[in-house]
Amino acid sequence: MVYEKSFVMGRRWLLAASTASAGLLMATAPWAAWAQTGLDATATQSSSEQGVTIKVTAKSIGLPGHQWEFAVVLDTHSADLSDDLSQSATLTTGDGRTFKPAGWRGAPPGGHHREGVLAFDVPAPQPGAIELRIDRPGESAPRTFRWQL
Repeated sequence: MVYEKSFVMGRRWLLAASTASAGLLMATAPWAAWAQTGLDATATQSSSEQGVTIKVTAKSIGLPGHQWEFAVVLDTHSADLSDDLSQSATLTTGDGRTFKPAGWRGAPPGGHHREGVLAFDVPAPQPGAIELRIDRPGESAPRTFRWQL
């Protein structure tokens, strides 16, 4: 009899703990989804023009004291990708400041596929929005990629 009572109490406690855990999980699920869909998770943008596709992913944006990094992939089947991204890219902040890249780590100019990382030194204060512009030879307007911070 004591065993049955203990067993029933244990099952009730397990049920209560499971219900509380499920409630906690449901309450925190929106926060977890928000954390997973923050700037880094949703930041890949793409632009295709004149047979060249450029994909840009914001990697480390908004971290104080760190360079802001953008992963860049260029693809084509028809042209030579001779862009010097350290010279042709600029980062413009929502408050009007413009920066040249601090560096490019990746494939050198040439070929049909290039990828690497553009890094920028961005001083405080942190802007509310940024725009990465890549000027390509032979294109009338720069490719633009925008993020809200």
